[in-house]
Amino acid sequence: MKSKYTGNRDFEHGGETCLGVLLVNLGTPDAPTVRAIQKYLAEFLWDPRVVELPRALWWVLLHAVVLQLRPRKKVEAYAKIWTDEGSPLLVIGRKQEAALQAELEKSCIGKVKVILAMRYGQLPIASALREFQACNARRVLVFPLYPQYSATTTASTFDALAKEFARLRWLPEIRMVNSYASEPEYIDACAVQIESYWRQGSRSQKLLFSFHGLPKRNLLQGDPYHCECQHTARLISQRLGLRDDEWLLTFQSRFGVAEWLRPYTSETLEKLPQKGIRTVDVFCPGFSADCIETLEEIDMQNHEIFLRSGGESFNYIPALNDEPVHIRALSGIISRHIQGWPEHRSPQAGPEDREAARQRALKLGARR
Repeated sequence: MKSKYTGNRDFEHGGETCLGVLLVNLGTPDAPTVRAIQKYLAEFLWDPRVVELPRALWWVLLHAVVLQLRPRKKVEAYAKIWTDEGSPLLVIGRKQEAALQAELEKSCIGKVKVILAMRYGQLPIASALREFQACNARRVLVFPLYPQYSATTTASTFDALAKEFARLRWLPEIRMVNSYASEPEYIDACAVQIESYWRQGSRSQKLLFSFHGLPKRNLLQGDPYHCECQHTARLISQRLGLRDDEWLLTFQSRFGVAEWLRPYTSETLEKLPQKGIRTVDVFCPGFSADCIETLEEIDMQNHEIFLRSGGESFNYIPALNDEPVHIRALSGIISRHIQGWPEHRSPQAGPEDREAARQRALKLGARR
């Protein structure tokens, strides 16, 4: 019977090993079309970590209702943000990948390979793992680019990895960054991004931190996401020296009829002008790269809501993206997580040592 396990056919005893860094973000449709969005949402929304309804019931609702209506509503939104290079999330992700590769090569003596993957859609995690196999990555640090932990994002990434690892014969050594919501480098990077924006123009009456929302039941069932968002916002505001009345935290991207984490971003922006707040700056600390939720939902939809409700000035402060301060922050977090691994500032075996190891293996019966 043929084995279900796969291996690295290019494996060679005594070969040079590699440290792998796997960056993971949510994903994006292949194109701003109904068909592409439908395909993407079918994978995303079928994940039981994302929608925790009974499978049979949700399958009917998903295919009979959601996938018939939502893609058509989203086409225009994706078309507004799409660039000549493609999806902003993917374009920025590629830049982050290249910049982090260069930054880590400065701090690691051994060979390092940074690979970007997406949880859903193109650039699947399975393909990234095959790339790591090809370059003999015996140690892999998994870095989901979600600063605040949630089962819907970080845990879902682990599920996808576990599924692929079940097919491998020789697993790499794995570490995973579960959360970096309060890491000093990340908090500082957010503060620097905000301060840089303020230096370029005027500062508004209120700074609003908008995070992606979750159903309230997730919080009640033990998901720490809500608490980590609160912690992040508080640390950034302290780093900026803001008073409690100078900033707000809200949650965006509601979906469905269930209650989600409050206060809602759209409702808050609608009410602020009635309270005398006519100018507002909005920053989204939970998004490591600009995407449809920031570029279209915040800087277009919510921008319009605020002005229509009597606001005078709405300023969206871009996500950290591939800003140097962000790349240095990610590199610093990675450096701490790989401490103790051979590639972290420790000498690697040279060609003579690797050849000696290969010869010993061949004498013991190895094929290569």
